[in-house]
Amino acid sequence: MLRTGVALVLGGVLAGAPEMAAAQAPLVAEGCIGCHGPGARGSGSVAGIAGRDAREIATALMAFRAGERTGTIMNRIAKGYTDAEIAAVAAYLAGLRR
Repeated sequence: MLRTGVALVLGGVLAGAPEMAAAQAPLVAEGCIGCHGPGARGSGSVAGIAGRDAREIATALMAFRAGERTGTIMNRIAKGYTDAEIAAVAAYLAGLRR
């Protein structure tokens, strides 16, 4: 019975992770504007990420996180996010106007 209870609780927590990440995406994306400019539309030599395809953004973030893509600070930033958080932030940024 204890195993079943733990599995149910853990399953409920993990199932809620994508929804929680989606709710936090606008707040997390606010950190992007420091380098990517207002509205994440680009700033100087830093690319705009607003309105890009969500898969493109998520793939880039996962590559930064895995160390497969180099960047000034993105490797360190991306390591702090789960797959669910990356997907949520990517979807949020994709929905922004360029």
